[in-house]
Amino acid sequence: MDFIGLPTSHAAVLAGAVLVALALDVLFGEPPVRLHPVVAMGHYLGAVGRRVSRAVGAVPQPRVELWLGALGWCVGGALVVALAQAVVGAMQTLHPLAQAVLLGALLKPMLSWRMLRDEVCAVEVALADSLEAGRTCVGRLVSRDVTDLSEIQVREAAVSTLAENLNDSVVAPLFWFAVAGLPGAALYRFANTADAMWGYRGERNGRIWTWAGKWAARADDVLSWLPARLTGVLILAVGGGRRWKELSRLARLIPSPNGGWPMGALALALNVRLGKEGVYVLNESAPVPSPKHIAAGVALCGRVLWLAAGLLAALAVIRLYLPLSWFPLLLGGV
Repeated sequence: MDFIGLPTSHAAVLAGAVLVALALDVLFGEPPVRLHPVVAMGHYLGAVGRRVSRAVGAVPQPRVELWLGALGWCVGGALVVALAQAVVGAMQTLHPLAQAVLLGALLKPMLSWRMLRDEVCAVEVALADSLEAGRTCVGRLVSRDVTDLSEIQVREAAVSTLAENLNDSVVAPLFWFAVAGLPGAALYRFANTADAMWGYRGERNGRIWTWAGKWAARADDVLSWLPARLTGVLILAVGGGRRWKELSRLARLIPSPNGGWPMGALALALNVRLGKEGVYVLNESAPVPSPKHIAAGVALCGRVLWLAAGLLAALAVIRLYLPLSWFPLLLGGV
């Protein structure tokens, strides 16, 4: 049996690739911009996005915008998968150790823990300087208007972003690597990038995205559905909590179908209140985040990262030996 072009005798390559990718991330962080595949995805999405969305003031064409957005997403996704598959196929003749190193190096740009950790920690450092500095720093992490955020709200935004992006930037890419190899991780990263650039309602940067970005937003929701719930369960388990029913309730308070799971779990694990004015409040009766909670949240998420990596590396190997008909059962029948 083969899996994404790698013979089953090289099953350890998959687990090794996960470790290599995480080691590269911890040691070196992000690759140079000119070599970063996610930057290339962004260039494609930016160029296509200007053609599938409409300018402010133009005549609305909802159906045309929807299908143009879907077509642009599908073409880009197909290119990403085809390129990833071709690269993996070219590695078949290499020694397993070389395969693990190269595959891990290719997987690394699809995930980003060090940058997330550093940027979240930088928020507290900036707040120690001034509230304005803290707002500026957290503004690099969130899409909301940060102009009038209080010190407490800045910390709430930082902790919420840490939880949500633990899924988007780490667990979900590893999950799809376990399911479908490098093509799966690359497709997820493309989908998540497309959602970040296209998945808006109304106007952004002079373009209207309500319909043009709908497919991108829904695709990201679908691909993040299982990983987000896994992330939430792992955060709560590692954090020592057993408030599973409470987590399910909190997750439903967030408009996003997925973001509430890791965010609610981290709020419960840290026993803090997390909120976004006029949108949601999680764990309302708990204390508001203090300086110690950002450090505690980063440490907790770091432990979750390694647990998730171990579980998903094992899943990647187990997947090689399961009949295809068994795999839906492994995913809970989805």
